[in-house]
Amino acid sequence: MVMLAGPRQSGKTTFARDIVAKDFTDTIYFNWDLSADKSRLIEDPTFFSKAPQSSTSSRPLVILDEIHKYRDWKNYLKGVYDQFAGEYLFFVTGSGRLEFSRKAGDSLAGRFLKFHIFPLTLGELFSHRRTLRDFIDDPLEGFDDISAKATGEAFRSLWEFSGFPEPFIKGKKAFWSKWSASYGQQIVRDDLRTVADIRNLDLIETLFALVPSRVGSPLSMNNLAGDLGVAFDTVKNWLLLFDSFYLTFRISPWTAKISRSILKEKKIYLFNFPVIDNEGSRFENLVALELLRAVETWNDRGLGQFTLRYLRNKDKQEVDFLLVENNRPFLLVETKVSDGTPTSSLLTFQDLLNIPAVQLIKKDGVKKFFKNGKNNVLVVTAHQWLSSLP
Repeated sequence: MVMLAGPRQSGKTTFARDIVAKDFTDTIYFNWDLSADKSRLIEDPTFFSKAPQSSTSSRPLVILDEIHKYRDWKNYLKGVYDQFAGEYLFFVTGSGRLEFSRKAGDSLAGRFLKFHIFPLTLGELFSHRRTLRDFIDDPLEGFDDISAKATGEAFRSLWEFSGFPEPFIKGKKAFWSKWSASYGQQIVRDDLRTVADIRNLDLIETLFALVPSRVGSPLSMNNLAGDLGVAFDTVKNWLLLFDSFYLTFRISPWTAKISRSILKEKKIYLFNFPVIDNEGSRFENLVALELLRAVETWNDRGLGQFTLRYLRNKDKQEVDFLLVENNRPFLLVETKVSDGTPTSSLLTFQDLLNIPAVQLIKKDGVKKFFKNGKNNVLVVTAHQWLSSLP
């Protein structure tokens, strides 16, 4: 079976019903949030097998939406898959709870393939993307055939409204403000509480409110624990819940061949990044999400083992992002709001790793090449380069 995981309201249900299902003659859709569907499953766990079929030449598609809210969902999926895998195809969608429960351990090993869906990104909104191999071979070229006006308009919409489909499509600041105010609170108070023994909801909401001011910097859990007056392990577990429920994602430092590198502190980012007031931090977060979407897509498609990291040493030299394929770094990415000259840290780490580097800036109309020994550095407007990301 296929499991599709991602943030709440990122389009999982729409994708399942309007895109996946259209390629099947027979589709059975189930949603645990619908009382009638819930009763039907409880009364008859194999209810889908009773549905009439218009074709006997292909297996029907069974879409199980929000099934992770069923207390015994893992055993249920195991049972119906083992019994009906030869007769039906199963497509399971889930938000953070599906991810959290899967990591907690289950009996579904060998029975599913997992894919991700994220809020909209520039790389998805434009179709003139490079192939992955072309991108890896020369990440500093191949994006000039895309309209800078179009990518700029899309960038500004993402900047103001995020890539979550509903606020992005509506394109109204007032709607995004109301949507955003309830989004995080809904997940903390409704979702996290159902899978974790959380007694201090006010404190966990306070922790989440502190995240925007920590974006882009190595995250000190000791400092957060001190600010909140709770134990280190408590903050650690709450942050893991944020990651598991797709409120946040974190990037680890790359340490191989980097002398005096920091070893443990991760950087934290938000999926709903317009809540970040600081311009530089919001810009870095937008780029982080674009790169994460790309890396996870490449992994989901089986194109290799890709990771997204960052670089920082004890001398406080830092590069925001490093793209790695099969444990081999292949591109440095730095973000600056308007600086048109490569940073000294970017040049220093490029010398160490001997790979291409790009500095993405928010300012429009920029494309400059710089030589750094035998390597090239590209300084370019972010939306033009990101829009061709595979």
